[in-house]
Amino acid sequence: MFTIGDFARYGRVSVRMLRHYDAIGLLRPDRVDPASGYRFYDAAQLTRLNRVIALKDLGFTLQQVRTILDERVRTDELYGMLRLRRAELEARMNADAARLTRVEARLRMIESEGHMPTADVVLKRLPAVRVAELTGIAASFAPEDIGPVIQPLYPELDRRLAQAGVTVTGPGIAYYEDSPEGTITVHASLPVAVAPKEEYEFAVVDLPAVASAATIVHHGSMDEVVATEQILARWLDTHGHRATGHARELYLDCPQDAPGKWVTELQAPVEAD
Repeated sequence: MFTIGDFARYGRVSVRMLRHYDAIGLLRPDRVDPASGYRFYDAAQLTRLNRVIALKDLGFTLQQVRTILDERVRTDELYGMLRLRRAELEARMNADAARLTRVEARLRMIESEGHMPTADVVLKRLPAVRVAELTGIAASFAPEDIGPVIQPLYPELDRRLAQAGVTVTGPGIAYYEDSPEGTITVHASLPVAVAPKEEYEFAVVDLPAVASAATIVHHGSMDEVVATEQILARWLDTHGHRATGHARELYLDCPQDAPGKWVTELQAPVEAD
């Protein structure tokens, strides 16, 4: 038997917390001395304590925790619940991290307003290219809407190309089209040298040549691309050019699991002189 202090130490919780759990009937002491009122716990109660803490840390209320444990949920069922909640928390953390990245990028843009460089913009012709592609629909052109749509398209396109025995001949190209409904059609494409076939589980299309495109190289994650796009927009405005559509993204170097080291060329089609 353990005193409440010893049990708290082994369970890595506070004595105050154990007293609260006792008061609400979540974790009663194994025995209470009738004369002194001292609480004593059995080692086997660490099992329930571990479940209480795990469920609470995963966002369940204490009332929900009590209901789960009192219904004697099987260990495998409990483990499944914990894994599901953990996945939800991880997704929320990833979304919060991406949101923080976007906020930091906006702050840097605000700090640099008035002296954003534009010297790196280059006008050039884009050659025609044949690509294999998959498409998806994004709610808007905001990075937080584009990212979740385009990110799974490329691994799936790679898989389908490998299955069809088609070789990729150059870096990936993403391009975007507005839809009448206000959404964005996202095209994830890879250059290929094959003719379209009905049996392919992807489309093969020819992107036409662009007579004049304003281009700029973006270094880093695409979550931070807005700053580079705005440099391009300022250049277009300063030089009297008008973009005729969304910029293509030419993925020059995309190390796996290192988006901060990506190198991407933005290619905005403009009205030819």
